[in-house]
Amino acid sequence: MKKIINPLPDTWLNLLERPANERADMDSLVSEVFEEVQKKGDTAIQKYTQLFDGTSLKTFKVSEEEMNAATISKELTAAIQLAKKNIETFHNSQKTATERIETTPGVICWQEKRAIQKVGLYIPGGTAPLFSTILMLAVPAQLAGCTEIVLCTPPNNEGEIDPAILYTAKLCGVTKIFKVGGVQAIAAMALGTASVPAVYKIFGPGNQFVTAAKQYATTFGVAIDMPAGPSELLVFADETAVPAFVASDLLSQAEHGADSQVVLVSTSEKMLDEVAVEIEKQLTLLPRKEIATLAMQNSKLILVDSNKTALALINTYAPEHLIIVAEDEAYFVENVQNAGSVFIGNYTPESAGDYASGTNHTLPTNGFAKQYSGVNLDSFMKSITFQKISEAGIQAIGPAIETMAAAEGLQAHKNAVSLRLKSIGNE
Repeated sequence: MKKIINPLPDTWLNLLERPANERADMDSLVSEVFEEVQKKGDTAIQKYTQLFDGTSLKTFKVSEEEMNAATISKELTAAIQLAKKNIETFHNSQKTATERIETTPGVICWQEKRAIQKVGLYIPGGTAPLFSTILMLAVPAQLAGCTEIVLCTPPNNEGEIDPAILYTAKLCGVTKIFKVGGVQAIAAMALGTASVPAVYKIFGPGNQFVTAAKQYATTFGVAIDMPAGPSELLVFADETAVPAFVASDLLSQAEHGADSQVVLVSTSEKMLDEVAVEIEKQLTLLPRKEIATLAMQNSKLILVDSNKTALALINTYAPEHLIIVAEDEAYFVENVQNAGSVFIGNYTPESAGDYASGTNHTLPTNGFAKQYSGVNLDSFMKSITFQKISEAGIQAIGPAIETMAAAEGLQAHKNAVSLRLKSIGNE
């Protein structure tokens, strides 16, 4: 990791630039895959599954036999069930009651939430099958009342899905599972094929190609949760932090993929140096050492002169994950504006949010935390407004509506009110 001392604010955007592939290359591939899936359906899916995942499949849907045959250890079963309970508890608390408001006597307005009927979940596979993401997406989808929950995840080169993914999907009420990954999975859920049904909204993280595909899917009238690409983490650690803990948190994100990014910001140069030593020590012991090493090339150690400067830098970067270990943690907690999820104190690793604390780990990356929230219960719902107006109500607000409609030159709008007023004796 490169150490930077007191960078000037006008250099921050360049300094904190995320690693990226050539966008033109991604867009070209994504549009090509979508076009072929639109024209050829399952045949195109088979082609790209062979090309990108190295396996030839005649059918993509996971059968009941495959679901029932999936077995995992008792320890993992217990861990998944504990995580599911906490995620259910946290997301269930986000339900809100309907409240009817009388804005004017005789004018009653209210809002009700309805589940998005058909949702698609993209679950990364490959080198790290993220069964935990199923918990983060399928649990709130179930709580919201989604009637069709479609899951796509890439198969291994033998055409199989990791049993932990199958177990978790069944536990969480996923209705259909398909062995399809990458851009072709997003295209299939957006467009629909003979095998894979089209959905109304697509959820889930992925690499930059998956993120680009999700954004492209919106041009076909499909909603997405957010732009959620390669993982990223920013840690602020002052002299009260434990260097070994900080290093482990940075490496936990670096091992996600070579295009992940981790940043350490501190007011203590000694802390930066001690964490750098710990990273080298811990890195050698990781099974995914090569991946983490590549990710570290995109990462930074940054010394700043004050908590105020650190906070400004954090809000500029808008990290997906933010860890705060500071003597004055309240200052950061109260003033942070841009972050996907915040972890506070020496004993709150980012891994807790990834798995079992209860919060959702599907979060905005690439600076999108400035305008997007992470996935929550409302992500799987939409709000419908209702209103009911009595005779007294239309008499109270009707003249204002007539005046406004006339001012905009919309005579039919005015007439819709005038006719009603006339029917009850108002001229």
